[in-house]
Amino acid sequence: MVGNRRIRTATWLAILGFAVVCQAQRAERFMKQHDRDGDGKLSREEFPARAKRLFNRIDTNKDGFVTLEEDSAFRRSRNQLGKQGNRNRGKRPPLPAPSFANVPYGTHERNVLDFWKADSDVPTPVLVFFHGGGFRAGDKGSVNALLLKWCMESGISFAASNYRLSSQAPYPAQMHDSARAIQFLRSKAKEWNIDASRFAAYGGSAGAGLSLWLAFHDDLADPASDDPVARQSTRLACAIGLQAQCTYDPRVIKKIVPGRAYQDGALKLLYGLPPEWDWDTADVDEALDAQLQDASPIAHLTRDDPPTFVYHRKRQDVPGNIHHANFGRHLKKAMDALDIESIHRMDTNYDGPQSQWKDVFEFVKKQFRTH
Repeated sequence: MVGNRRIRTATWLAILGFAVVCQAQRAERFMKQHDRDGDGKLSREEFPARAKRLFNRIDTNKDGFVTLEEDSAFRRSRNQLGKQGNRNRGKRPPLPAPSFANVPYGTHERNVLDFWKADSDVPTPVLVFFHGGGFRAGDKGSVNALLLKWCMESGISFAASNYRLSSQAPYPAQMHDSARAIQFLRSKAKEWNIDASRFAAYGGSAGAGLSLWLAFHDDLADPASDDPVARQSTRLACAIGLQAQCTYDPRVIKKIVPGRAYQDGALKLLYGLPPEWDWDTADVDEALDAQLQDASPIAHLTRDDPPTFVYHRKRQDVPGNIHHANFGRHLKKAMDALDIESIHRMDTNYDGPQSQWKDVFEFVKKQFRTH
């Protein structure tokens, strides 16, 4: 028995050692593959898009670079926590089936939305969700189930929309798709028991930017159009942005966010620019200048625009982070100057990681009551 136990122990130690070696080899391959300037570490710009959301967690000394040692340590810790993480993910509450799923609102395959119809004898307001993902990834299925539940119980209908990604079409496709989704939903007012005068939008990251853009942009309705959908309004009663960017103009981002967030690769792809594009040295012509300004929600802000609720996380409030809280501070300052209600919250304002959703819900209800 003792001999067998020793054999099993030796076997497990060998397996563990092999796993550690494999992790180290993967970290080395990862570093060599993405270290474009050969300095032995990865900047945020060199980090691959699929893993960029992990950059701040891996960069433990917060110097704006990921070293081989930091990446190896992160891989080891993630392997240890993997099973627990899978159990936690399994606890995410499932979404109820939408009343209408994957309804086309445009001609592209990504122009689809889901709609949850609240049970009500009177027309209902609608909260619309736009997903995040840097405009290059994401899906409408990432709805917050708790917020959806509260809306349905309170007589607020709910929608979630996809839009064309930046790899499929550059700006302004994402903004115009989202506007079209709002117009399509309004065109269904009678059929789906919707109050067309009360619409709000929310999202995280790119979805936050889309929501703010719709809130501030002039109405895109075309009353003379032959298309009944295009005749509908795109205006909102309020907008909620989680980890929001209030501008997509790298020249402005460079001024308000410390570090190199303005060089983020998602912005280059959004405008159809090559990965090697450098905002410090590039010549911005008149056409690109117009795009940079038009894409930025805050550039459209005027005194008649609706209230906003914006939320950021303390751990992302660091130099170089494209979700830096300075975006929220910058927006609030501009809205305060126009005397428009603007709420900016950090996760440090709350007791738990999901506590902000109650404030979001109460904010939406308040705006629908007063709109």
